[in-house]
Amino acid sequence: MRRLRAECPWKAEQTHRSLVRYLLEETAETVEAIDAGEVSGDWSHLAEELGDVLLQVVFHAAIAEERGEFDLDDVARGITTKMRRRNPHVFGETPSADLDAAAVNDLWQKMKAREGKPAGAVEAGDSLPAGLSALLYADKVLDRLDRSGRPVTLDAASADLGERLLALVAEARTAGVDPEQALRDAVRARS
Repeated sequence: MRRLRAECPWKAEQTHRSLVRYLLEETAETVEAIDAGEVSGDWSHLAEELGDVLLQVVFHAAIAEERGEFDLDDVARGITTKMRRRNPHVFGETPSADLDAAAVNDLWQKMKAREGKPAGAVEAGDSLPAGLSALLYADKVLDRLDRSGRPVTLDAASADLGERLLALVAEARTAGVDPEQALRDAVRARS
């Protein structure tokens, strides 16, 4: 990447901000490759798309390194440290193979909570990325409200479309269905 940034004018002028659209695009293409792989059983395209996402990570790390902020080693160290911290059932002094997936998820959430929220984050939607789709954002907010003991009562028959959509997301959560994937599957089935 250093050579590409040094010898390619387009790559040299890129910034974190200018690359956002490509990161989003490559992420969406990765999701598409997963969907296609589940249908066809051919996962080779997923490997290519994951490489494109990895390229974005390397690109951002190179820009940060040039600015003296961090480098790719810092990124790798950071995720390694986070995984060790958030998975004490695997990496802790007393690993436990007895936990089921729900217990592991609860443990993960507790570890995240211990890490603390950003200053001023008091609402269920605070600190969630602004770039999340509306369905994923709704799902995460409802999850946070449930976990905090503040479940919401929603009116599926409301005249307000937003309220009805939120009620459908809550219904999907109750059924253990990913609303984003359910809608994607329904749209693809009709296209």
